[in-house]
Amino acid sequence: MFELRKTAPDCRARRGRLLTAHGVVETPVYMPVGTQGTVKAMSQQELASLGYRLILGNTYHLHLRPGEDLIRRAGHLHGFIHWNGAILTDSGGFQVFSLKELRKLTEEGVQFRSHIDGSAHFFSPERVVEIQEALGSDILMALDECPPYPCAYPEAEAATERTHRWLARGAEHWRRRRDENPAGIGAFFGIVQGSVYPDLRQRSAEAVAAQDLPGNAIGGVSVGEPTEAMREAVALTTPLLPEQKPRYLMGVGTPQDILASVSEGIDMFDCVLPSRLGRNGSAYTSRGRINVKNARFTEHFGPIDPDCPEWCCRDHSAAYLRHLYKCDEILVARVLSYHNLAFYARLMQGIRDALDADRFTEFRRECLARWEPEETP
Repeated sequence: MFELRKTAPDCRARRGRLLTAHGVVETPVYMPVGTQGTVKAMSQQELASLGYRLILGNTYHLHLRPGEDLIRRAGHLHGFIHWNGAILTDSGGFQVFSLKELRKLTEEGVQFRSHIDGSAHFFSPERVVEIQEALGSDILMALDECPPYPCAYPEAEAATERTHRWLARGAEHWRRRRDENPAGIGAFFGIVQGSVYPDLRQRSAEAVAAQDLPGNAIGGVSVGEPTEAMREAVALTTPLLPEQKPRYLMGVGTPQDILASVSEGIDMFDCVLPSRLGRNGSAYTSRGRINVKNARFTEHFGPIDPDCPEWCCRDHSAAYLRHLYKCDEILVARVLSYHNLAFYARLMQGIRDALDADRFTEFRRECLARWEPEETP
């Protein structure tokens, strides 16, 4: 499942590869978020052309629409969306626990009502394994309880301990399904919780690692806590997870956060920022993040990023993109989403190349020096 190829000489950064049923994925890797079977404003062909080999889907949303049974009949999620690479599916736990007024939590699982039509549904640790199996996921995530930020220690502790109990049940069910059909189910990852409390993070990392699963994830970050609190949780948790297993930091993040987390030994990332910011007029560039809506681009007839080699910058000036945004034209969302995902693809390739050359720390320093402070609208 995972090959650890080397570790940086001056930090915890790692170079590796994930071996999946749908190909090899080089790490560290960023996964575009295709929540409902699509990365918004992008085609699967465009993602592949940028070098992406692993994307993310969401169990909650795909269960509600169009349903895992239909997707299974279509040839699983790969066949349904015509994607030849690997797919990781989130268990949907974060989405369910965001539905405070629509869900009821018990030890057995979570009873909730759809945000779409109010229909009743139930997720248990075993059920989310079965749904993800029907989706044909290469990597399945355990059902966890993600506490909000901020939350009191007793609330965080209760959520963490319930996550451990659910993980044991989900892992047992996954192993049973794997033994019954070895070729029919992907790898299963546990999720560390614990909010911002160091002792809970440590306890959770040890409990998750003890399950000896193919991979491990750090959850419960990027939920509103300060950046420093997130980075402290990552720095504390990562060394407690098995060295020979992939480490996935869920929901992170900005280019700066990715560089910081790679230096702590994280292998996998996902975040909605590239496409979400693109739809809202923002772009990551070699000089830092910019907003095309700003007046300074009114007569800027060059590209938003002169170092971007892609069609999005070759064929569209900053002034034109600002005009499109001001007119609420769909094309600007397409162009900027593509641009941001191309930026992330180049960033991750640069990280991997720097690790291969034993110069990751220098590469990180160079990136941070180039990126100017972010613009505000």
